Amino acid sequence: MAVSVILLPAQSRTLDIYWIDVEGGASTLIIAPSGESLLVDTGFPGNDDRDAKRIQAAAVAAGLTRIDNLVITHFHGDHVGGLAALSKAMPIRKIYDHGESIEKSQEKGATLWKDYLAAAGNRRTVVKPGDKIPLKGVDITVVSANGEVLPNAMKRGFVNKLCDGAERKPTDNTENSRSTGFLLSYGKFTFLDVGDLTWDREMMLACPSNKIGEVSLLQATHHGFSNGQSGAPALIWSLKPQVVVVNNGARKGFSNGGYETLAKIPGIEGIWQGHKGAMNDAEHNTTEDMIANLDEGGADKGNWIKASVSSDGKFTVTNGRNKFSKTYTPR
Repeated sequence: MAVSVILLPAQSRTLDIYWIDVEGGASTLIIAPSGESLLVDTGFPGNDDRDAKRIQAAAVAAGLTRIDNLVITHFHGDHVGGLAALSKAMPIRKIYDHGESIEKSQEKGATLWKDYLAAAGNRRTVVKPGDKIPLKGVDITVVSANGEVLPNAMKRGFVNKLCDGAERKPTDNTENSRSTGFLLSYGKFTFLDVGDLTWDREMMLACPSNKIGEVSLLQATHHGFSNGQSGAPALIWSLKPQVVVVNNGARKGFSNGGYETLAKIPGIEGIWQGHKGAMNDAEHNTTEDMIANLDEGGADKGNWIKASVSSDGKFTVTNGRNKFSKTYTPR
């Protein structure tokens, strides 16, 4: 399946982030100004290796011959499933994860865990909150992993007034709650990706203090909050992201309620979606110029969303479908 991309030199002057369309799974490709790369998750297995092929196409078009670093947020098929095929398609140097799967005693979870170990081999490094993931030219701090979050607030953190009366939810005991999340900093620009981290762990990051601080760009948790499993307003609203990218599927992750949470972020300047939410009404999808894929199923063209960040922190988000773009100045 063809994927629309823009050819780039290997040594880019900007920090580039691609949200690759894996149709409701997750795959985010980060290329530092040095040219070193970090891929977060590998999409689904199967479908004639659709997701691995789309990742490889984006990587090659960005001038890459290998993936330097791979972060697997957690061991669900839509995040780790494409690893075996991708490993055969291009070299992957280092792999970071949160440790053993909490679901390895279940039939499906055991298969995913076994397949992951076979594909990862001796390239694994287990990370914990507070660890650094090396990527030349940028700073990446792990903020969540294996059900734990940062023990102390970062220097950018603050007491969070939104915690008073905030909704709490029961402890989640799935792989989602184990998600490895990180904060990327490049000058004034900050990007937060916490995978499918669940509401209870989001609250651990948010209360009584927001341990992360405000961010420039947020990848919406859990493909767009997955019907209230994630997206705790006490965290999302206190992060005050200027821009949110939703890596949803046409019928996965995003709901009317999820859109409302994003729309109520103080000072929000842009909501970008990987897919038009087929289950959302017209008022709960962003403008079509900012949606990468309007169709679903066989008509899905695999269009990406890309952010390019300059050294002064300004960042431009571009829709791979129509090349529509907007530039944002970090606060």
